[in-house]
Amino acid sequence: QVQLVESGGGLVQPGGSLRLSCAASRSIFDFNAMGWYRQAPGKQRDFVADITSGGTITVAGSVKGRFTISRDSAKNTVHLQMNSLKPEDTAVYYCKAQHVVGNYWGQGTQVTVSS
Repeated sequence: QVQLVESGGGLVQPGGSLRLSCAASRSIFDFNAMGWYRQAPGKQRDFVADITSGGTITVAGSVKGRFTISRDSAKNTVHLQMNSLKPEDTAVYYCKAQHVVGNYWGQGTQVTVSS
């Protein structure tokens, strides 16, 4: 079974930065892709960014230029660096791992952008 544990969420002021981490219980190269989604209260879960096992990166237009995704294979971890944060970025952020068996999700970490 695969476990994904997110960390790094918290309260930050508009314009600030935060780095989220997702630690997997196995090699991230076991997955076709790993990425981040977010869900604000009362809204659907939306795609934010992902990275394939080959290193191809996709970033949602709403966060392009502000968010970057990266990986640390030695630590079985992917990161989401969030800069120039806006109040509309407030959401629970979830890590997702795509495997041939199926998709796996972390429990999420809360990000709140507010003065």
